[in-house]
Amino acid sequence: MLSTVLRSDRAIYVNIEIMRAFVRLRRMLATNADLGRRLNE
Repeated sequence: MLSTVLRSDRAIYVNIEIMRAFVRLRRMLATNADLGRRLNE
């Protein structure tokens, strides 16, 4: 959304980096949840 409001190269770059951070966070949480389940078994 930031890139559509500001319409600058910098805003687009920041928006992409924010999305990448959320993807990494989701992967990390999924990995840790899987590890927790395996330990409980």
